Amino acid sequence: MNAKQDKPTGRLYLMPNTLDFGVPGAEMPLDHVLPRLALEVAARLRCWVAENAKTTRAFLKRVDALCPLQQPLQSVQIAELPRPPKGGGAHKPLKDAQSGGGKNEWQALLAPALQGEDLGLISEAGLPAIADPGAQLVAAAHAAQIEVVPLAGPSSLLMGLAASGLNGQSFAFVGYLPVEAAARVARIRELEALSARQQQSQLMIETPYRNEALLQALLGALKPQTRLSVSCGLSLAQGFTRSTTVAQWRAQPAALPDKVPAVFALLA
Repeated sequence: MNAKQDKPTGRLYLMPNTLDFGVPGAEMPLDHVLPRLALEVAARLRCWVAENAKTTRAFLKRVDALCPLQQPLQSVQIAELPRPPKGGGAHKPLKDAQSGGGKNEWQALLAPALQGEDLGLISEAGLPAIADPGAQLVAAAHAAQIEVVPLAGPSSLLMGLAASGLNGQSFAFVGYLPVEAAARVARIRELEALSARQQQSQLMIETPYRNEALLQALLGALKPQTRLSVSCGLSLAQGFTRSTTVAQWRAQPAALPDKVPAVFALLA
């Protein structure tokens, strides 16, 4: 119980989403991707925090078809996260986000939970707070002594790593690489050297329309014996993983789709 409240706080549920967001014609049956518990929790929540209210309503319509909502969709409250620029800098410290006399945007988003209402956090795709701006809301929930409940669902990063055959005992997710060519090459070589030194898999992502550009940059900068894995459209009908040496990628080129998310991984 929060010491400042007369009743217990609600819980913050981390709601998984499908990986078909933004992929034309790729929508998967929801119950093929999400466990029943997640659908049941989604159906009863009245309050949500999301990247986008419109796509969250579309998600809840899909839930309703399988597990009827406990209230009309029109009465569901959806607040949107303050979204940092994609590929922006390091994670902003919570103490900075909480400046301003304690009444900040993160606490305002948690208001339903502080008043005893269970609250859902949902990303556009995959697990919230993983490569996702929702991480700060989770940190703020812990600071406010709100229970955080993660629910099982698809994570493209972990699925890509599992399918790669690279080192799953030691790995790092490094996010987006620089867009500028020289800086990108320098970063790729830095990650390759780190991978060789620590035998650590390095995972990264890119905006889908730049998938091919990142692949070509990796193939141009990495050493021939380095292993490179690309997982594209995971959990979708057309999904695939190709994992082999850079030399073999160069010998047998393969173009990547420009509208389907991909996870790239390397091991030197």
